[in-house]
Amino acid sequence: MRVLLDECLPRRLKASLPGHEVQTVPERGWAGTKNGELLRLADTEFEVFLTADRNVVHQQRLVDRRLMVISLAAPSNRLADLLPLMSRVREALQTIEPGRVIEIGAEPSD
Repeated sequence: MRVLLDECLPRRLKASLPGHEVQTVPERGWAGTKNGELLRLADTEFEVFLTADRNVVHQQRLVDRRLMVISLAAPSNRLADLLPLMSRVREALQTIEPGRVIEIGAEPSD
């Protein structure tokens, strides 16, 4: 599966997606690209866009895209806060649906 990591995510997060072809927005030369254009570009080359920018989900029309967006909700964008969410990201990658948005957040504690 081809996955694009948003520039707001640490690039070391790539290691938590073994078996997938993962690139970052800066690696593609798309750093600083606005969300709408970024999604248009990603839609042509990737199957999944992984971000922590929740505005992407609410600002952009995704229904007509083949790209699936996974939005992470963590206390921060630090690797230590994001890694606990990655098992759920890997599960979501097994059921990819074009144009779908999945929001993955920290499980509430008891």
